[in-house]
Amino acid sequence: MSKNSVKCILSEGKVCICDLCEKQRQNMFSKRKRSEEYRGKSAQSIPHLDENAVLNNKHDDNDIDNLTEEQKIAKMTESCKTILKCIGEDPNREGLLKTPARWAKALLFMTNGYAQTTNDVTNDAVFTEDSHKEMVVVRNIDIHSLCEHHMVPFTGKVHIGYIPNGKIIGLSKLARIAEVFARRLQVQERLTAQIANAINEAVQPLGVAVVIECSHFCMIMRGVQKVGANTVTSSVRGCFESNSKTRAEFFSIIHGRNICSIAN
Repeated sequence: MSKNSVKCILSEGKVCICDLCEKQRQNMFSKRKRSEEYRGKSAQSIPHLDENAVLNNKHDDNDIDNLTEEQKIAKMTESCKTILKCIGEDPNREGLLKTPARWAKALLFMTNGYAQTTNDVTNDAVFTEDSHKEMVVVRNIDIHSLCEHHMVPFTGKVHIGYIPNGKIIGLSKLARIAEVFARRLQVQERLTAQIANAINEAVQPLGVAVVIECSHFCMIMRGVQKVGANTVTSSVRGCFESNSKTRAEFFSIIHGRNICSIAN
């Protein structure tokens, strides 16, 4: 056998140092080295979890209720700057310099119902009155809230009716009760029931009826984009629920064309 045709003896279980086997060994060592280097870099790229930082963040979240309004505005302002950057805007350009702070103040105002209760807004404006046993209706009260699914507005009218049972409530307080629950992240169905329950608890009437008609911007500005769509929800308690004639009278009043709205 000639020198150029030397056969590799690796297959016979012997150590071979021919050029072919040496080249294969070098390739194998190179691949192993690159693989180890890659694993090392990958491990370094995984951020170290600072348990103290996690605990501090949890602590901060738990302390939000104890922040002053100015501190809340400051935290929300910084968060808004991040949002502006994420959508491709520059929070440092002239038109947006004050936008994050304005947004923070506006959102706190639009959700100030979390800091209020029914008792806060009725302000003892519930009076004993045995002479009136008929229906009291305040209709076409403007109402504005934020959809909890997309945090965009829904806006419209609320109609409220009740039949006194020895007590009456100041008419403007009906609107204020509605606003307490509207100034929160809401769904219209729950908002309607909450208003009815609050009035029922405050006045203990023979019955309560609430109807809300709203246009939802989550259906107008996005999604199906149906501008003319309105959502109507109702919630009835007491005699409005048990007596179909009483319920029908209420609906005829709120939809009547010849009945003047009571100024709120």
